[in-house]
Amino acid sequence: MALEVKDANSATVWPLSQVPAWDIESDVVVVGLGVAGGAAAIEAARAGSEVLILERASGAGGATALSGGLFYFGGGTPVQKACGFEDDKEEMFKYLMLASGKNADEAKVRLYCNESLEHFDWVVGLGIEFKECFHKEKTTLPENDDGLCYSGNELAYPFLTQAKPAPRGHKPKIEGDAGGLVMQKVVKAAQEAGAEIVYEALVETLVTDEQGRVAGLLVFVDRQPKFVRARQGVVLATGGFIMNKEMVRKHAPELLACNYPIGTDGDDGRGICMGEAAGGSIMNMSQGLLSTPFYPPAAHLKGILVNEQGQRFINEDVYHGRSSDAILRNQNGRAYLIVDDDLYGQTQALHRIAAVEETFEDLEKALEMPEGSLSHTLEFFNKHAEKGEDPLFHKHKDYLRPLASPPYAALNCSTDKAIFAVFTLGGLDTLPTGEVLRGDGSVVPGLFAAGRTTAGLPREGRTYSSGMSVAGASFFGRYAGRTAASQARS
Repeated sequence: MALEVKDANSATVWPLSQVPAWDIESDVVVVGLGVAGGAAAIEAARAGSEVLILERASGAGGATALSGGLFYFGGGTPVQKACGFEDDKEEMFKYLMLASGKNADEAKVRLYCNESLEHFDWVVGLGIEFKECFHKEKTTLPENDDGLCYSGNELAYPFLTQAKPAPRGHKPKIEGDAGGLVMQKVVKAAQEAGAEIVYEALVETLVTDEQGRVAGLLVFVDRQPKFVRARQGVVLATGGFIMNKEMVRKHAPELLACNYPIGTDGDDGRGICMGEAAGGSIMNMSQGLLSTPFYPPAAHLKGILVNEQGQRFINEDVYHGRSSDAILRNQNGRAYLIVDDDLYGQTQALHRIAAVEETFEDLEKALEMPEGSLSHTLEFFNKHAEKGEDPLFHKHKDYLRPLASPPYAALNCSTDKAIFAVFTLGGLDTLPTGEVLRGDGSVVPGLFAAGRTTAGLPREGRTYSSGMSVAGASFFGRYAGRTAASQARS
């Protein structure tokens, strides 16, 4: 077998019998240093294992460093209590089962909710602070250092009818994006726990014995191949596959319509393919979070989204992932946000104005919609909004007001005219404790995974809430590290 770097899609396994010698040895080998890999390394090292982290980039961070750094905590955190909100793990469980989507893993959701307060304490123990201040305005991420916000569909129909709403988005105490801060603290904790980090280390393939146990891996460090023995196990935490167009085309072709992939070069699915080659089962591969956020400004939530026929199709106060998913999957990627002069503002995604007119009828003509379609939609909406009602889609009364201040603008929210961000939500099938599962439900010995390399806590973009990825990846990364460290050394 040739010692050369292969394409991520060509992953195979390397037989243990063909390993000439081990160049490096460790107890637990973690592949990838995002929040999942970092959490796994911290817990494995704290449990007494020798830990080696292999990161393909020249620095740590992964997709977490590019994120807002929001954590989804609940059940009555100190921040929730200080801000005057009551919450309990059962209501959190009800909501997260909805937010995780149709393929929700009940065992993972239950475990996360039961231990959310403990995980909050663990994150705070890394030196990450959360300001005890509630951010009232609906937003994708507080730009200031407010520590608590509603980060999903908690207050939107139909979710608020099935679970008691509570704000559970916890943002670290820093202005702007907090992902970089989170990773600084995680890396520091991993090093203090004794984990060794090797950067610019591209893992090529897993090494397995005759029984299918993962015994180590082949990695290229400074372009030189090295065989690494993992006495207790390998933890894959290499991210998703949004940067691998071949994989996206195979598993989630609809996501190719999105023009702004969120991730790093490491999100090429290599870890997923390596795990699958070693016998692991993959699942949820068609799912992803896609987003064209038309808010902030929050005033835009009082506008209405319409399709090419001038008809509404969703309650506009839902999380941006839900409205964006509806545009792509249900409206052929075509939609407009209609606002009046009092509501208009520049959006986060810099949506272009498709038309501005003084009357509903002229706006309808400018957008080349069927005669009477948009004007009827707006008249019907205004009639009921005046009474604080939305009989068609049940938008929250806080966002109901007639559009009655001309001129009226149509912002283009179509996939070919607006920024549509996207990342994947599918990967290896794992137990909550991190073991990678085969198709028959048995585990692949010696192999563990967490983060977007797996089908983790969030499973569906149309139900997603911000904070589920970072919280879920760090939480189940911890479990994967602890479980790996509990294995007998071989």
